[in-house]
Amino acid sequence: MKRTIALATAALTLVGSAVFADGHIDNAIKARQAQMQLYAFSLGTLGGMAKGQIEYNAEAAQAAADNLAAVTMLHPAAFWPQGSDSASNANSKAKADMWSNYGDVQAKGMALGEAAAGMKAAAGTDLEALRGAIGPVGAACQACHKAYRESNN
Repeated sequence: MKRTIALATAALTLVGSAVFADGHIDNAIKARQAQMQLYAFSLGTLGGMAKGQIEYNAEAAQAAADNLAAVTMLHPAAFWPQGSDSASNANSKAKADMWSNYGDVQAKGMALGEAAAGMKAAAGTDLEALRGAIGPVGAACQACHKAYRESNN
């Protein structure tokens, strides 16, 4: 009887661990997708102003730039666990090789942070300053997506 209970407990622990691991990965993917949506939301405002699709408003531009910079400050480790790549999980578009190229991924993340800080300094100044700062932000996003994100096709 004790052996049966011990075996059942061990089996439930293993199943529970696997479910926790899968749930943890799915939650990490959802968290980083939410982070990307926050980037996109702020960049929609800033990019719209830069392109003249949205009337420039210093207060709104500054708020969007502040938000963008704040989101770049989130510690990314929990969002990117091993096994959360597109080959391992259908909900992910992250290429598996990003985990073997950590130095490059980190450099690209730092470039985004620096570009967002530049945008934060410029966005509320005037439209020309915002336009000058939007290019480095877009380039930083594109560099990482081109190297480490599966295409939508």
